Amino acid sequence: MASPKKKLQGLVAATITPMTEHGEINFSVIGRYVDYLVEEQGVKNVFVNGTTGEGLSLSISERCQVAEEWVTKGKNKLDQIVIHVGALSLKESQELAQHAAEIGADGIAVIAPFFLKPWNKDVLINFLKEVAAAAPALPFYYYHIPALTGVKIRAEELLDGIQDKIPSFQGLKFSDTDLLDFGQCVDQNRQRQFAFLFGVDEQLLSALVMGATGAVGSFVFRDLSTLWSN
Repeated sequence: MASPKKKLQGLVAATITPMTEHGEINFSVIGRYVDYLVEEQGVKNVFVNGTTGEGLSLSISERCQVAEEWVTKGKNKLDQIVIHVGALSLKESQELAQHAAEIGADGIAVIAPFFLKPWNKDVLINFLKEVAAAAPALPFYYYHIPALTGVKIRAEELLDGIQDKIPSFQGLKFSDTDLLDFGQCVDQNRQRQFAFLFGVDEQLLSALVMGATGAVGSFVFRDLSTLWSN
């Protein structure tokens, strides 16, 4: 079973993908971005190519290059680099998962496919299982964000027995305002040592009271303009 070097917890920066004025990825910024997070914000975990990073608006090649740059620049500086590898195409998601493993990422996360949507828990788990199997040594996290995917399967329902189907499953990024669902995820899985990472900044205090073990968000992006201007 895959297991992280240590449990993913605390603050996790959902990273922005820096772009030039011509719409190209500004890779030169990422090294400074790492130093900014570590030295000025005290944040040593990142979530790359997610919603904040506009991963699904990038090409597969661009997503791979961004992931590589974060892993390279974050070496010996960041504790955990989790790469979001979700895609509408199962094969593309598997390709991204394999690439994350090859470059030395610390984990992968996947959202539900949102064009031809899974209509029940079993269909969604089968999709996630196939992606996780492409990188079985990496900790796997489900990225629950129904407001954007339109997939309304409750996270609490999805977690029931999920490690029997996906042995590398380690936790959940919960980006929804349904605190009842989140609370049930925590209450019904306390013995499993899952990472319960909350993704709605405005409700973080409530989620912490309910048992969130960490937060993935854009709460550390107050002064990033200085990275681009230097």
